[in-house]
Amino acid sequence: METNLVVEGVKFMGLGMGAVFLFLAVMIFFMSIMSRIVHKFFPEVQPSASSSSSSAQNNQKKVVAAITAAIKFHRES
Repeated sequence: METNLVVEGVKFMGLGMGAVFLFLAVMIFFMSIMSRIVHKFFPEVQPSASSSSSSAQNNQKKVVAAITAAIKFHRES
């Protein structure tokens, strides 16, 4: 009785790859279901357009001031 080790190796490789593929497919399936459930019970809050433009402008001014101060501090030291 002679066993071909290459054929046995290919069988084990196919079995292992099949198991990994099956696991990943099941994981993706359940993650998509979980995502739908989470989005159903906890929807994302949409910011209002009027308040976001003024706060974005205020934040942008703060960022510019912080960058300017950091550059000035770097040049002085």
